[in-house]
Amino acid sequence: MKKFKVSPKTIFDYRNPKQLSRYVDAFGRIEPMGKNGLSARQQRQLAVAIKRARHLGLLAFVAEG
Repeated sequence: MKKFKVSPKTIFDYRNPKQLSRYVDAFGRIEPMGKNGLSARQQRQLAVAIKRARHLGLLAFVAEG
């Protein structure tokens, strides 16, 4: 059984860009499950939250530079 690094009770909120930016790499891509230690369900919730935050302008689509 795989051990996850993140608590299963973690809630990803699109209004919290500081938390979401931890799961986005330098190029603006969402980190894969193997690297960030999320379950499949958490990864889906994270992707939805990041996409909502990007749409509202709270999180950048690409990295600056």
